[in-house]
Amino acid sequence: MNARHARYPFLGESRQAVQEAGVDLAAVVAEDDAVVERARERVVGSLTNGEVGERARSDRVELLSYPVARVLVSVVDEHVLVRKYADAEANAAYERFTADETDDSEFKSVGDDGSLSRDDLLREFDLTSHVHATQDGYDVDVPTYLLLSSSLRPDKWRLVNRALDDGRVPVSEPELDTLLREAVRDRVAEGLPLNVPDEVADALEGPEAAVRDVLSEMDLTREIDTVVPELFPPCMQHLLDQVQRGEHLPHHSRFAITTFLANIGLTTDEIVDIYKVNPGFGEEMTRYQTDHIRGESSPTEYTAPSCATMKAYGDCVNPDDLCDAINHPLSYYEAKLDDEDDDDLEDWRERENEDAEADDAEA
Repeated sequence: MNARHARYPFLGESRQAVQEAGVDLAAVVAEDDAVVERARERVVGSLTNGEVGERARSDRVELLSYPVARVLVSVVDEHVLVRKYADAEANAAYERFTADETDDSEFKSVGDDGSLSRDDLLREFDLTSHVHATQDGYDVDVPTYLLLSSSLRPDKWRLVNRALDDGRVPVSEPELDTLLREAVRDRVAEGLPLNVPDEVADALEGPEAAVRDVLSEMDLTREIDTVVPELFPPCMQHLLDQVQRGEHLPHHSRFAITTFLANIGLTTDEIVDIYKVNPGFGEEMTRYQTDHIRGESSPTEYTAPSCATMKAYGDCVNPDDLCDAINHPLSYYEAKLDDEDDDDLEDWRERENEDAEADDAEA
């Protein structure tokens, strides 16, 4: 374990260094307070100020705190935390590797092996054959560009606003660094939330409570109050279609679509109305379950399951290219909404009201 591993813990070589050292992560979580505390700092810092905090003096503590932080994020299992944490780790990496490309790097001046070049990152993410150096910067193959820029919201990143040259998108060095930051973010978020053994989760009970306390004091969820089923992720479109066809859903599927609909702004009454076509529909039970999920009759407002959970239960169906770039159905829906012109969005509820008014007029 060296300085480079500690500075860039998402690298394959960093993971390999941990494996070769024979580190038992469960033992670390149970016995190494310094590592657990640094992991807690990484996660809490991602929520409070978007940063993972100051590096630990020990390279070992710094490196091991990264996988422990991922475990902690998984134990809490809130999609907004996954997003915030991945963003913070990616921003820290971005600050470090852009400094390593200049004379500002503390490691270049002393010849330490902690530095990382742009070419190193291209190799790390298997991008060397998809990113091509030019006199003015770089050309990025269109599929690679679309994948890395999918979460970047400014209009300048939309393909329609970029120059194209023989299936490639010209970018400047700073723009390529931004795309590499997105590659880091995707790497950090990959696989989250993890399946955490009970004994490890129990050992992280204190840090978990600390993270949940921070979450409870912050409004981190984007306010979505637009319902456009055509823009739903494929998994939620499929579940909604099943509900509207009157098909019986298993509990996990019913929970997934109900939480998703609640998270994007539907009221309990509106959700109950959707379920009325289901066989065995019971309004009282459906209303109780929906209120519980919405936090009206429980201390917790539930969030829709992550993509990893949807896959685990067999609810991930018909994934498209955007699914490959995100890790949560709500992130998919947010991205779709952001890509649409607000003037072109027609809320499903407005459509329903218009249809009802039209029927009344005909009657």
